[in-house]
Amino acid sequence: ACWAAPGVRVRGKRGVPCQRLHSALWPDVRKHLVPGRMDRETRSLAERHFRSGGGGGQAQGRVAFIPEPAAFSYADFVRGFLLPNLPCVFSAAFTEGWGGRRRWVTPAGRPDFDHLLQAYGDVVVPVANCGVQEYNSNPKEHMPLRDYITYWKEYIQGGYSSPRGCLYLKDWHLCRNSAVEDVFTLPVYFSSDWLNEFWDALDVDDYRFVYAGPKGSWSPFHADIFRSFSWSVNICGRKKWLLFPPGQEEALRDRHGNLPYDVTSPSLLDAHLYPRRQHCGPPLEVTQEAGEMLFVPSGWHHQVHNLDDTISINHNWVNGFNLARMWHFLQQELRAVQEEIGEWRDSMPDWDRHCQVIMRSCSGINFEEFYHFLKVIAERRLLVLGEGTAGGSSGAELGPEQAAFDVGRIAEVLASVVEHPDFQRVDTSMFSPQPKELLQQLKEAIAVTSVL
Repeated sequence: ACWAAPGVRVRGKRGVPCQRLHSALWPDVRKHLVPGRMDRETRSLAERHFRSGGGGGQAQGRVAFIPEPAAFSYADFVRGFLLPNLPCVFSAAFTEGWGGRRRWVTPAGRPDFDHLLQAYGDVVVPVANCGVQEYNSNPKEHMPLRDYITYWKEYIQGGYSSPRGCLYLKDWHLCRNSAVEDVFTLPVYFSSDWLNEFWDALDVDDYRFVYAGPKGSWSPFHADIFRSFSWSVNICGRKKWLLFPPGQEEALRDRHGNLPYDVTSPSLLDAHLYPRRQHCGPPLEVTQEAGEMLFVPSGWHHQVHNLDDTISINHNWVNGFNLARMWHFLQQELRAVQEEIGEWRDSMPDWDRHCQVIMRSCSGINFEEFYHFLKVIAERRLLVLGEGTAGGSSGAELGPEQAAFDVGRIAEVLASVVEHPDFQRVDTSMFSPQPKELLQQLKEAIAVTSVL
């Protein structure tokens, strides 16, 4: 059986909404909530969850479907999906007012190439070749969007075939690199987004992307960067998602310890090559329709196929609900680097520093940068608690309860960071404040907020 909130349905393997389910496990907490703002009851629930160990929920073989925006609060999302780390699909009603759904799509529901050419034709975009495997990904080239759209039209006219292969526009930083029209509105459920808040503060990067490609384009098996959450909205077209709960991917490793490139490949039936494959259950399969929004939890490996010509908007994001998972992942990444160059530990000057440099090159962040990430978010939340104001990259008001929750989560992870032997080898002499000083500030704030 699967439990759900009032207003939540369960989507089966083929993406068909099942009957509405109710449960005493889901108290109705929608009491005069400000949309997107954490209330005290939800904060208390979340803090109890993490004090008791903070484990994820059990995937039930079906993905919840949320039909009505008016019947689903931020508190519902926290209880049903953020805390148990479970996926869900939001109906197209949640995105019906988006500008991208009006302007990027023809009346027939297909990509509006003319509008995209007029608005972004000269923008250079990254394009992957789905037919070429490079490690466990696809090689990319860069070209003006107008050239990619020319290719896409020819690909359609050629019966979805081309000597150039199947090309897929992926990881286009539209928000960062273009004067953005009214394309989308950040859903309130995802407004606590530390990852983009941090990178926006540095004004150098972001994790907001546009994907666009023909029927048959796809993304190989992977988990999202830093073990972040992600959300994905189909502006037009349909996608098939194959979702694996955290830990199941271990049974998909081959005898050399490598994860598969394509989980639908017949090679996975080779018991000699994949000796543990039989221990992996079937994936959760979701067909995401046009306008629908999928929440992908932290650490869920997945593979995605475009069933139609499709354009989607995707964000990666981290907050207090998956911060510990990010920190755990970074420790794993450093250990992998240390094992790889362990034979030079005694002969290489500054071996520990080189490990951090390599880690950043491979993973996009190292321990030093992770501390600065925590510091930026912590200082902003302390400001909220001190002045009663809120802000962030989205401009959404987070409120004092959210700020207090965030401070608690940062303090718990930062305490682990400062005690980690490899972080203690990082040169922190120029850090301001010093890590232990910041931790003390957080503890003092927690002491104050706990009695409010």
